[in-house]
Order: sequence, then C-alpha cells, then structure tokens
Amino acid sequence: MKKKAETAAGNSQGIVRTLPLEEILSDRFARYSKYIIQERALPDARDGLKPVQRRILYAMQESGNTWDKPYHKSAKTVGNVIGNYHPHGDSSVYDAMVRLSQDWKMNFPLIDMQGNNGSIDDDPAAAMRYTEARLAPVTGMLLQDIDKDTVEWAPNFSDEKMEPTVLPARYPNLLTMGISGIAAGYATNIPPHNMTEILDGAIELARNPDSKKLYDIVQGPDFPTGGIVMGRDGIRSAFDTGRGRIIIRSKCDIVPGKTVDQIIVTEIPYEVVKSGLVKKIDDIRLNRKAEGILDVRDESDRNGLRIAIDLKKDAPAETILNYLYKNTDLQVSFSYNMIAIVNRRPVLLGLRQAILAFLDHRREVILRRSAFDLKKKQERAHIQEGLIKAISIMDEVIALIRGARDKADAKSRLMEHFAFTAAQAEAIVMMRLYRLSHMDITQLEQEYVQLESEIAELEKILAQPKELDRVLTTELREVRRKFPMPRKSQIVDEVESIVIDPMAMIPDEPAMLAVTRQAYVKRSSLRSYNASGTDLPGLKEGDEVLAAGELRTRDQLLVFTERGRAGIVPVWQLEESRWKDTGMHLSALLKTEPNEQVAAVFVLRQTVEHLQVVQVSAHGQIKRSDIADFTALKPGRLTVSMKLGDLDRLNS
Repeated sequence: MKKKAETAAGNSQGIVRTLPLEEILSDRFARYSKYIIQERALPDARDGLKPVQRRILYAMQESGNTWDKPYHKSAKTVGNVIGNYHPHGDSSVYDAMVRLSQDWKMNFPLIDMQGNNGSIDDDPAAAMRYTEARLAPVTGMLLQDIDKDTVEWAPNFSDEKMEPTVLPARYPNLLTMGISGIAAGYATNIPPHNMTEILDGAIELARNPDSKKLYDIVQGPDFPTGGIVMGRDGIRSAFDTGRGRIIIRSKCDIVPGKTVDQIIVTEIPYEVVKSGLVKKIDDIRLNRKAEGILDVRDESDRNGLRIAIDLKKDAPAETILNYLYKNTDLQVSFSYNMIAIVNRRPVLLGLRQAILAFLDHRREVILRRSAFDLKKKQERAHIQEGLIKAISIMDEVIALIRGARDKADAKSRLMEHFAFTAAQAEAIVMMRLYRLSHMDITQLEQEYVQLESEIAELEKILAQPKELDRVLTTELREVRRKFPMPRKSQIVDEVESIVIDPMAMIPDEPAMLAVTRQAYVKRSSLRSYNASGTDLPGLKEGDEVLAAGELRTRDQLLVFTERGRAGIVPVWQLEESRWKDTGMHLSALLKTEPNEQVAAVFVLRQTVEHLQVVQVSAHGQIKRSDIADFTALKPGRLTVSMKLGDLDRLNS
C-alpha cells in the first residue's frame, strides 16, 4: 500500500514524493521511540534523573530557590519549567515535582515541599497554587559546580536559553533515589538503595574497579518504608545482570493481650498504598476468609506507621498472619530491571556497571572543573603578579599615569615602559589608593602565594590520574559525612515459604445446623438457637427440614442430591445466621441445578474407614460405595455418585 507524502515545509517547488506507508510509519515511530527513550521515560546513568526531573531541579537552582532561601510557590516553579525547558502539561511537571518531595518514595527527597504533598494512603497533593517548595540540601550535591563548565549544555526548545544535558552529581543518584519508567520497548524499575552503602561501594570501585568486596559493602535495596527484603539470590542476580526478583515483607509483631491478641504492622512494602492494604484486610475480616480477625485499624500518626489487627484470644495468630502475607500486600514481590541511558542509548546495568558509569562521569566533571578553576586562578595570579610588581615601582607608575592623557594612554604607556600585559595594565589603572597600605600589600603577596599553591594542585589533578581519584574519593567521603543514612530495610538471605493450614484458622466451636429439602442450609450459634425458643428453623413455604442438629465448625457435610450427585461442604464456609432466618442456598457453595433438591446429609467429623454408603433410587436401582470415595471429593464441586435416568431420583 502506498500513500502520497505531504509537501515538505519550505519546498517552494511543491514536489510531492510517493513513499510506502510502512516506510513512513516506521520512520515516524522510530523518531518517536527515540524521543521517548532518551528524553522522557528513562533516567541517565550519570545523574539518575529523567529529563523532566533534571529540568525542575535546574530551574529551581537558576531562580535561587535553594534550601537556604525562602520557599517559592510551586506554581511559579512549574511555570518556569514549562516556559523555559519542558514544553509539556503542567500536571506532569507538578506530579514529578511532588514525587521528588515524598519521603515515603525517596530516602532523601530532592525537593523540600511545604504544604500537602500527598500521603502514603495515595491522597493527592494539594494544587500547585497552595504548596511551596525549594531544593533540599542533598540536591546541592547534584547541582554543585554546574556553573564551572562541568557538563555539556544544549539549547532549550525555543533556542533562547541553554540547559544542562546532565547534572554534575556528586553521588550515584541512580541507585540511591530509585526510579521507574516505561518507554517504547523498554521499561526500568530500580529500587532505592542505602546512600552510605552505595558511596562506600563507589569509593571501593574508584580504588579497584574489579574489587570483589562490592557485594559485601552493598547489601541490597533499602526502602524508605523499611520492611524485610527476602532473597539474597534475587539481589545477587540483580546486581550481576540488572534483573532479579526479591520479596518485600511487612514488619509485623504478634502482641498477646488480656482480652485480645494483636498483629501490629509498623513497616509496609515499598509503594504499597496503606489505605488500600487496610481495606483489603478488613474485607477478609468481613468475608470471614480468615476466621479470628475481630477488627483492623489504622493507628498511624506523626510518630510513624502503625496498623493494628485485633484477633480472638484463641485464634492462631501465626496462621492468620501467613494468610495475610499470601493474600494481601503485606508481602509483595519486586522485580529489578536496571535500564538507564548510557552514551545516549538504553543499557541494562548491573550494580558494578551502574557505579562505574557514575565514576566515569564524576571524573570528567572533576577534570572539567579543575581546568575551569585553573584558568581562572592563572588569570588571577597573573593580575596579582602585575599588582605586586607595580607596587614595587609605584612612584614611577604614578608619575607615568599622571602624565597620561586618559585611561587608554595610561594603559598603553604601562605596557610600553614596564612590559605589563593588557590585563595587568587594566588592573593597575583601576587599583584604588588604599591598596598601597602595608597590610594590603602583604595580603596581595599572601594571596599570590596561595594562588600558586592552588594552581600547582590543579595542574597535578589534571596530569595525574591517581590525584584525580584521590579528589574523587575525598568528595565521596564528604557527601557520606554530610548525609549519613542508617539502613531501614532488613535483608534476609532466604525467601521464607508461606505454609497455611486452612483448618488452623477455623475455631473449633459448637454450632446448630439445619438443611432443608429445597437445599437451604444455615449455621447458627447456640445462643441464637436457644434464644429462638423453637427446634424448627426458619423455612420457606412448602419446604421441610431434612436434617438438623448440633455439630462443630470444623466438621464437613457430605451432601447427596436427588439427581445422584454428591459434594463436600465445610461447615465453616456456611454464613452464620439467626436460627429463625431462611439461611443460604447450597448453590452458593455447590453448583446445583435449578430445583435440584437434597436427598440426604451426613456429618463427617474425622476420617472414617470401612464404612459403606448405599444409594437406592425410586426405580429400584441400588449402589454400594466405600465412604472414602466421597471424603476425597474436592469441596465446592458436585460429582456423580450414581447414574440415574432422567425420571429417576434418589430416595431420601
């Protein structure tokens, strides 16, 4: 299939090219994919930031919105970012800004936001006109020295300003911040790690890129919400290959009490919505999927997270907790997928490769900064040298300047008579008379000596790789000292398997049971039965009681229907109702046919051997079966126990 392409813009001759549609689509999608991968969804391995995050931080730095200055309205920052660097929707910029300020998403938030910036319950942040923000202190480590030609710059979307293509980044932000994103054909999912461990690992690799100690230094991910990280093999796989799977379990304690026992949750997995977790546990309580849960409450406050789960005194707390681990977000899995941009292309990185990518970037930053500082200091030393020389012949210099026609003539004579350079001559004619005091002359000489020492140090950094690495490790240690970080997540070597005995969660209590001919069944407490004042349960019109009596909640019912089918119904699965109520229909637990009635019901309390079941139909068919044929049935499913004709029925 072919389609005519539109006339190219600026083509005055109006030439129309005919191209295959698949070629056009392929080209356009390739351009789109490249943009999404490089300019939107994936972080740069050097500073760990996506373009929108980098632009937000730089725009705040540019406007002086730093941690040591007053807060600015968030709307002002969003406007600066959109107007100067990121021509997209304001909501996407503000959402990125809010995430950078949330301490339950990041160990060290990069933005200090004042006002409602959301919550771990997934509450939205207040509108940007209500919140205020400024850069956090740690962000200064990402932006430091950006004005010293340390990184490459590129024109913004309107070619009116220049923006950094990467930040100088004094620490490995890709690993410490954690990030996720979805691009065209690529996705990244990197958890946050402990800054102290990552910095120690970077220092170790700066000394020896092949060091075997890296995995001893960096234990694994460290989440801002804490929790227990299980699976050392998954961590090692992620560190080796960039992909791996770990399990994150909530930190829970079983607390015995006088009247009730409690499960207290103080840490939950990363990016789990607390309110959703509490609701899920409460749904399990309401639906009685885990018998023994009395109540669940969110008791979190400014002192920290706390979820209290009240249990019956005799309830199996460990079994219930295991059930909650398996069926709620008290335990979740996290899959590493460490993809980042390296040299303008997406690369799957292991731990060592990610740190080495940062170290290469940091070395380049230090070299460029040193070259910038060297040039400035050499220029300053050159001026100081001229001023010191001028002071030593000041009487002649003053006489020459007094005889000059103007400033330009004075500079020309100084250069001609005393061999000063143009820069030195400019500094001399602009020098104020107070600089001729003895104290100021001494300061000039001391500054010159200091400049000479600093120039020698910078030249050493530029010439010697070992000196460069010394500066690199010194600066990494400085960041480590300024921003210490105790570990929040506990690492466990093995993934603990969850084994649940469903019967252990069921209290063995007495109950009254009634089954009717029309397949209605109810379970009532002895209190409800005694309060009713009658032995007959509630019935529908035309129905009759087939079986009624006392049993235990851990018993099972063996039900035979008139159509020659049998099924197992655990008593604890029956909804508890009042004795006078009609109860529930068996079709909710066994898939009965319309109008299919119950022929017989037996209670199974324990394993029974050498017992025979005899079935007799209305047309005289008879069948004898071993009880084991029925006790092995899967609950919730009816199985043919005796084949009957269409008009035949089992006798009750």
